[in-house]
Amino acid sequence: MSVPGSRASIAVDADVRRVLVYRLGSLGDTLVALPSLHLVARAFPNAERRMLTNIPVASRAPAAAAVLGDSGLIHSYENYPVGLRSPLRLLTVLLRLRRFRPQVVVYLKATTDDAVARRDGMFLRLTGAKRIVGLPVDQAKHQPLQNADGTLEPEAYRLARSIGALGDAHVESRSAWDLLLSAGERTRADVALQPLAQQQFFAVSVGTKVQSKDWGIPNWTRFLQALALAYPGRALLLAGAAEETSATEAAGEGWRSVPHAGPAVNVCGLLSPRETAAAFQQADLFIGHDSGPMHLAAVVGTPTVALFAARNKPRTWFPVSAPHCVLYHRVDCWGCGLETCLEQRKKCLLSITVDEVLQGVHTIMKSLTAVQMQSHPRVAEPAMPAGEPHAA
Repeated sequence: MSVPGSRASIAVDADVRRVLVYRLGSLGDTLVALPSLHLVARAFPNAERRMLTNIPVASRAPAAAAVLGDSGLIHSYENYPVGLRSPLRLLTVLLRLRRFRPQVVVYLKATTDDAVARRDGMFLRLTGAKRIVGLPVDQAKHQPLQNADGTLEPEAYRLARSIGALGDAHVESRSAWDLLLSAGERTRADVALQPLAQQQFFAVSVGTKVQSKDWGIPNWTRFLQALALAYPGRALLLAGAAEETSATEAAGEGWRSVPHAGPAVNVCGLLSPRETAAAFQQADLFIGHDSGPMHLAAVVGTPTVALFAARNKPRTWFPVSAPHCVLYHRVDCWGCGLETCLEQRKKCLLSITVDEVLQGVHTIMKSLTAVQMQSHPRVAEPAMPAGEPHAA
């Protein structure tokens, strides 16, 4: 997929020394912005790049700094609470930004309305920046593009398109998704994987911050039992936030209940997001919800089977950086945007069956070549979808 309006070359400005990047969100939001962040780094190679971002509300929502680490894409952070309305605290943030004296602001915010965009523009100009890239003058042009079937442009492409004045983000390229993991992060991942005794393994994350995206531990338990029976020669890595340790362990009993199943290790809360990415990179396949861990697996090129609720219209948050199979049921209430679904009882997500997820695994596994299956980490080109998402 090409980025409409993007340029073939990068508009490099080596004289700019200070760039402020405005991006809110946590794990998934930061990861889908990676191609745009790489583009900013190429466009302003000599600049200190500071990110204006929100303070996470829970450990399940790691801060951008924990996601980007020492990659060099961003050098420092200015954090503030989402929904900040206190004039005094807003003034404090503004004064800190004015001391930074950004020459350029790169606006990488989620889609919003014209009034919010105008307010953001007024605040960002008060920092002293002479140039703002990506601030929507015409908000309609910054909405995700929509296909005839109602599916939407992936967020990574929309972000890259919004700052197309800087050049082409090359979203299709593996290098655009490089987390620039360190040797230390890879070593700590290797230590965590030692209980798997160097066996090929699946990576699974059963957690999610949002009730409407949760397939449920009973489903995951039955699925992991079926997965262990179908692939007796492989091990299992279970990953997630520290709060998800007990629930993940309960789901893992499905795998452990199978006689002669491969070893399983639960690393919930034991690895940083970047160390988790390094562990996922060695997996044959990742299976999980529409979640931050799913995006972590995708950005390191690990084939992915992802379970999506229909709260969002399809493709906005689908993985685009790895071979994948998305399980998405288009129901009459699709696009509801609900974080908690009571009235419809999550019929979009809970109608996905264990057999359907297992078939998604079979589909991806069969699509991988013998060379891919024996190669770790799995970063060979092309890292684009192996098949179209499944929709019922």
